[in-house]
Amino acid sequence: MIIRPATAADGDFLADMLVEAVNWSTEWKRKSKRRVLGAPDTAHYVAGWPRDGDLGVVAEAEGDAVGAAWLRFFPLEDPGYGFVAADVPELTIGVAAAWRGRGVGRALLNAVEARARTAGLRRISLSVERRNFAHRLYLAEGYEAVGAGSPDSDTMVKVL
Repeated sequence: MIIRPATAADGDFLADMLVEAVNWSTEWKRKSKRRVLGAPDTAHYVAGWPRDGDLGVVAEAEGDAVGAAWLRFFPLEDPGYGFVAADVPELTIGVAAAWRGRGVGRALLNAVEARARTAGLRRISLSVERRNFAHRLYLAEGYEAVGAGSPDSDTMVKVL
């Protein structure tokens, strides 16, 4: 597996990985890409990729892109689910279902954090449902819950 910087050409793939992130649970009816991108509260995670300040990484294995992680800043008037402040970018990670549980998410997380440090960022936020396997990953990687995004999710922050 290799991890490379995300480029403008990766916008469609990031949209696919956003759909994977939204559909993390096999217990739910899967939401279509059209539905995910048609909802403003989820579409703004990838709309117009890349905007100034966006940065991300893509994992490739066996010649295919298999996951992505990216950071995006949101203004107070259009916050993301894991919004804590306009100067703290929010993390999104998506991994293709066939590649989950194989270390791709952790590798992407570490790579996007390294790029964030290089860019001079000091904190990263996110929102994750407590039942999501990724919740344990974020705790293990030093993210701390700073609030509840909903009754079932935590807003988390990592100081870089």
